[in-house]
Amino acid sequence: MARSVTILGAGLVGSLLAVLLRKRGYEVTVYERRPDMRSNTIAAGKSINLAMSARGWKALDLAGLRKDIEDLAIPMHGRYLHQADGTSASQAYGKNNEAIYSVSRGELNKRLMTLAEQHGAKIYFDQRCVKVDVATNTLHFQSPDGKETVHQADLLFGADGAFSSLRVAYSQMDRTNFTQYYLEHGYKELSIPPDAAGKMQMEKNALHIWPRHNFMMIGLPNTDGTFTCTLFLPFEGETSFANLKTDAAVLAFFNKHFPDAVPLMPTLLEDFSANPTSSLVTIYIQPWHYGNKSALIGDAAHAIVPFYGQGMNAGFEDCTVLCALMDKYGDDWDTILKKYDEKRKPNGDAVAQLALNNFIEMRDKVADPKFLERKKIEKELGKKYPQQFVSVYEMVSFTHTPYDTAMSCIAAQDALLQTIMNEGDFATNVEDAAFNTKLDSWMNEYHRSVQQLDFGNEA
Repeated sequence: MARSVTILGAGLVGSLLAVLLRKRGYEVTVYERRPDMRSNTIAAGKSINLAMSARGWKALDLAGLRKDIEDLAIPMHGRYLHQADGTSASQAYGKNNEAIYSVSRGELNKRLMTLAEQHGAKIYFDQRCVKVDVATNTLHFQSPDGKETVHQADLLFGADGAFSSLRVAYSQMDRTNFTQYYLEHGYKELSIPPDAAGKMQMEKNALHIWPRHNFMMIGLPNTDGTFTCTLFLPFEGETSFANLKTDAAVLAFFNKHFPDAVPLMPTLLEDFSANPTSSLVTIYIQPWHYGNKSALIGDAAHAIVPFYGQGMNAGFEDCTVLCALMDKYGDDWDTILKKYDEKRKPNGDAVAQLALNNFIEMRDKVADPKFLERKKIEKELGKKYPQQFVSVYEMVSFTHTPYDTAMSCIAAQDALLQTIMNEGDFATNVEDAAFNTKLDSWMNEYHRSVQQLDFGNEA
């Protein structure tokens, strides 16, 4: 007989997991600390738009939900760079017109909640988990009126995000390793509305980036014609949120650093004043599970910064891997949760590091002509040597290659690309037979250096 499942958190991962478990016959109860966002106004300014990529779509396909979600997604085929000197540049993400997809976090979460309920999951809102007894799976909840209730869980998943109650309980147990790391940068949500005719004011099918070395702004398209913009800026220092305390200071800052965006943002000052300045945290914990009783999943296990667009995708892939293990081991939850931890923990650590690395790339390197040239060479190598070379970005965003495998390829790809660029202009050199002979040799050497890695699907 299938065990009953309790899920903490009706966010993206919790709601998707509820559907997947219901389809396998499990009784599923979800407890959510927030009120039901479908009947309440979502707090403004706390969301960074999501970038759905291959791993996320795979999990939705597994749950049979792609058709329920597709209308929320806008394809972004590349980056549109708004450089500091007033010029712009486009940079394709893939070599075959692949895309990542902009999705509103709030709209996706509401849709997934509804689908979870339609599949038979029960969701209880306004239930803040104030204590978890890990050994007995006893949960203590408090409602807004102060009423406390106790729930005894059979099988428990903590999908309750970066500040997970289950993870807090794990972190207080013996032989648990736990660390958290905050960036010196915070973020603030802003908006670009459609024009008077209701049309988007910027290129629709692109992720817009204003790279400014130590800070940046990004903009992602929404289905209502708006762009959700996010300013990433240090909390303290000469150029920081701390020095943007007046309307005059905010306007001067934006006119200096983002002059092309200011005319597109009629509510800039209102948004900047009203929306909170939020922090960016990376969290590591080991183990991710406790016996056959409970496990962490999604941000609760591996909260990461948003700069690779992989937070949701990694959480959804957790669900995919968990389901594959259920298919393999049936109801043997001792083995399922142990294998889940073993498979996903290294990849959770890897995607966290990839996201931190990509912050530097987005805010700084994309403003460098040499970096843009390197990206062009990566695309050409992928076309010329499709069996030997896939860029790290494409591995992460367009394949199911384990994150830790992608991480392991970075040094070898850096060396390869540097060797090629040291030879001069690639577009000219590649027409030369002697250069191509050397290129074949370098590619073979690269391929030998990485071929022992696991490039198989994570699930």
